[in-house]
Amino acid sequence: MRRGRRSGFYTFVAVHSTIRGPGLGGCRMWTYEDARDALRDVLRLSRAMTYKMAVADLPLGGGKGVIMLSPHAPPSPERRQQALLDFADTVAALDGRYITAEDVGTSSRDMSVIAERTRYVAGLSRERGGSGDPSPFTALGVEYAIRACCERVFGSDSLEGRTIAVIGLGHVGSRLAKRCARAGAKLLLADVDERKRRLADELDGRWVTPERAFEEEAEILAPCALGGVLNDETVPKLHCRIIAGAANNQLADERIADLLAARTILWAPDFVANAGGVINISEEFGTYDAATARGRVRGIADTLRRIFDDAEASGATPLTAAMELARRRLVRASDTDTLRSAEAATG
Repeated sequence: MRRGRRSGFYTFVAVHSTIRGPGLGGCRMWTYEDARDALRDVLRLSRAMTYKMAVADLPLGGGKGVIMLSPHAPPSPERRQQALLDFADTVAALDGRYITAEDVGTSSRDMSVIAERTRYVAGLSRERGGSGDPSPFTALGVEYAIRACCERVFGSDSLEGRTIAVIGLGHVGSRLAKRCARAGAKLLLADVDERKRRLADELDGRWVTPERAFEEEAEILAPCALGGVLNDETVPKLHCRIIAGAANNQLADERIADLLAARTILWAPDFVANAGGVINISEEFGTYDAATARGRVRGIADTLRRIFDDAEASGATPLTAAMELARRRLVRASDTDTLRSAEAATG
């Protein structure tokens, strides 16, 4: 945690685990009322990234970055750029233990600014040698997560005629909505920004408020905005059979997974469903090929099938099964790391 010498904004980097490799996670630029809220957020998000990487079987650990904006006024373009450079200094101080990328409030263009001060940046524009905007890959992964859930609940992975409520129409949510529309789904679209209503008109969907979306008769709910939306207040109102979306930390508390299971609502753990972006970015560390990345992202459906099978066999929730899969992979990586250290020590 540092206070930027240029911008005066607080910047945070949390590294939760490097057992499988350097901690990778996006840089979130967001408004917080209190620095403690930002600290809690970056710690919570970095932990989720560890499990996301492990479940996706990537050679990476979990990390996250936050630039805390003032709640009183948005920064000027100059001060915003200064904040990105301050964050870059924080990343550089960790000397490769953390690799940043774009997240809520930042873009591939912002990553280019950060790259002026540190080389530990992924998701740069294609002109800069990166893979560009990861949101199309995240949306692709969520679509295949939805398909895996439909296969489990309805016996077919087809989205034709299914009613899907997409809450949050940012970079990922809007792309997900378009993919589902092309697949023949009927859409309910919601966002706090009324200007996004035109997407509903474009896709022949129905516009609802985010609050109302939780109460609609949609078969599938896709939360694609900020986290904590599945809680004691919203879950009793749900009429859906499936929840699979791009938002991080969708559960206000882990016990909410039990409430969903009790209502026979199949929830695709968010850190599995939304891993498409990081799966794509991980391809940058070799010889990048977009077609190969898309194929690996579609594998999210196979991962979920395994998780659902494990959950059913053990009588657990999908969350428990996913966490257990991640833990097994983390333990295996830790054992391998210990063995290598021992071998190095003994020559």
